[in-house]
Amino acid sequence: QVQLEESGGGLVQPGGSLRLSCAVSGFTLDYRAIAWFRQAPGKERERVACIRESDINAYYADSVKGRFTISRDNGKNTVSLQMSSLKPEDTAVYYCAAGSSRLRLCSMLGLDDHWGQGTQVTVSS
Repeated sequence: QVQLEESGGGLVQPGGSLRLSCAVSGFTLDYRAIAWFRQAPGKERERVACIRESDINAYYADSVKGRFTISRDNGKNTVSLQMSSLKPEDTAVYYCAAGSSRLRLCSMLGLDDHWGQGTQVTVSS
């Protein structure tokens, strides 16, 4: 059974940092695209970061470039999102998503792929 489980969300002050983790079970992450999305109230789900083969090929949304870093540990079958210099506009539910096959590119990830339940990140003073 495929399962993605996010952890690490919470309340943080502006300028602070958080590290999200996604533990994957039921398949191995090797060469699969895996991404972090977020959805704020009243807004569409946004792809924040994605990695498919190596860290040098990672994708980042313009809004998080230089502040967020995605990384994967294939041995532990986990992916993380290190978030720094957090802003109130980063407040959202953050979701981990993995491609349903190795052929899925970062840009293709959607509802037909594997998703976690989400973890809330709130940036507020």
